[in-house]
Amino acid sequence: MTPTEPLVRSRTGQAAVRPPLPVKLVIAGGFGVGKTTAVGSISEIEPLTTEAAITEVAAGVDDLSHTPSKTTTTVAMDFGCITIDPTLKLYLFGTPGQERFGFMWDDLVEGAVGGLVIVDTRRLDDCYAAVDYFEHKQIPFAVAVNAFDGRVAHTLDEVRWALDVSDGVPILVFDARERGSVRDALLVVLEQALARSEG
Repeated sequence: MTPTEPLVRSRTGQAAVRPPLPVKLVIAGGFGVGKTTAVGSISEIEPLTTEAAITEVAAGVDDLSHTPSKTTTTVAMDFGCITIDPTLKLYLFGTPGQERFGFMWDDLVEGAVGGLVIVDTRRLDDCYAAVDYFEHKQIPFAVAVNAFDGRVAHTLDEVRWALDVSDGVPILVFDARERGSVRDALLVVLEQALARSEG
């Protein structure tokens, strides 16, 4: 047992390690921006995904021009978890990106303390719905610009202007493939949620 592990007393008076506090976060954004990748990069368990093959009909509806190698898409949710420290465990729920699956969002967001909206700067308009959703629900969130091919098409100031989000919403660049980068983005969301609860 380490000094940082929280102790509780059982009914027999024996010291026991308290399980980490469960915290729910939502990862949202448009089609193909990296939500499933982000959950998979950081989850300490094999992530649960609801990937389905992109059919000819779906390909005619969803814009694949920036993701030509994408062959599957999330149709319900992604799920993973990560223990941040002995006191805190994050449960991550990734939303489907297409508008036609938007009816699931209310259920996925229920009980979440915050959200991470992932953005592809080559197609900013795909994330407007996610930003509007979190603003309307008054759920703390941060915007994470996914650096596809190691670069972004616009500056963070330009992204803030295009999304019309307040200065209080953090905007950062991250790489959905990198565990540490995803962790840092999620910690920013947690800071937002904590600031809201204390405010």
